[in-house]
Amino acid sequence: MTIQDFPKITVILRGYTYSQVRTVVKSLIGTKLQAVEITMNSPDAVSVIKRINEEFGRFVRVGAGTVITYEEAKAVIDAGAAFVLSPVMLRKEILNLCKEKGVISVPGAFSPTEIKKCFDDGADIVKIFPSGRLGAKYVTDIQAPLGKMPLMVVGGVNAENVREFFSAGASFAGIASGIFNKNDIRNENTEGIKNSIQYFEEKLK
Repeated sequence: MTIQDFPKITVILRGYTYSQVRTVVKSLIGTKLQAVEITMNSPDAVSVIKRINEEFGRFVRVGAGTVITYEEAKAVIDAGAAFVLSPVMLRKEILNLCKEKGVISVPGAFSPTEIKKCFDDGADIVKIFPSGRLGAKYVTDIQAPLGKMPLMVVGGVNAENVREFFSAGASFAGIASGIFNKNDIRNENTEGIKNSIQYFEEKLK
C-alpha cells in the first residue's frame, strides 16, 4: 500500500474483543471508513489483527496501533497489518522494517522538531497527537514554514470537527470515540454502530 491508497479516516478500536472488533469491521464494509486500527493494548491484539485481516482485508485496511517496540512491529507485520501507528516517535529500525515490508508507518509526534525528525527518519505519515489539545490551526501553522506534509490528526477528533482539521491541512484522521458510542461496540449493537457511521459520513460531506 502507498500513501495515495491510504484511507483518509482510520477507525481506532482500543480494548475490544475479537467479536466486538469483527462487528464493527463488518459494518464498515462499503462505507467511507475504509481503515481500522486495532491497538496493541487490546485483548490478544496480534491474533485479532491476523483474523480480521484474513476475513476482511480485501474490503477494509487493517492495521496496528499503539506499537512501541521493534518486536511489536515485527509481530503485527507478520500478522498482516497494512499499517503501523504509534503514539510516540518510532526508532529508525522500526521505520526501516515497515518500508522493507511495504507497510505504512505512522509514528506520533507533537512538536515541529519531532514531526520533521520522523519524516527525516523515513516515516510515511506523521500522527499529530493529541490533536484536540492543539487545535486545527496548529496543522496550518506548522506547515507554513515546513511545507505540506502527510499528517494524521488523532486525539480529540470527532464528527463535529474533522472537516475543520482537513480544511486546516491535515491529510488523514484517526478517530476512536469520536465516531461510536462505546456501549454500542461493547454490546455489539449493529444498528447503533451503523447509525453512527451514517452520521459521521454525513458530516464528512
